[in-house]
Amino acid sequence: MKDNIIQEKSFAFAIRIVKAYQILTSRRKEFVLSKQLLRSGTSIGANIEEAIGAHSRADFLAKLSIGYKEARETQFWIRLLSATGYLAELERESLLDDLDQILKILTSIRLTTKSVPIHNS
Repeated sequence: MKDNIIQEKSFAFAIRIVKAYQILTSRRKEFVLSKQLLRSGTSIGANIEEAIGAHSRADFLAKLSIGYKEARETQFWIRLLSATGYLAELERESLLDDLDQILKILTSIRLTTKSVPIHNS
């Protein structure tokens, strides 16, 4: 079976988000924004998994689009947590770098999928 880079990267990112959530709640006593980060940051990979199991191209694109939107939302929460002092600059930059890679891959997959013609057999 061929490696699926977006599947692997989104799963690894979800693990980082869960660990960040644990730190934010246990050490920094932040419970509201961190929950939003947890939900959107883990939803990226969940939607990619759903896209992999899609029944049609339209379903595939819809799930990828949701994953893309969740990634954008996650960017917001990371920036907000950083701006309010809950995430250090190094943590923010590291998470945003990973997220940028995921967004670029998702964009590429979406554009490629839309441009490939459908062949009716």
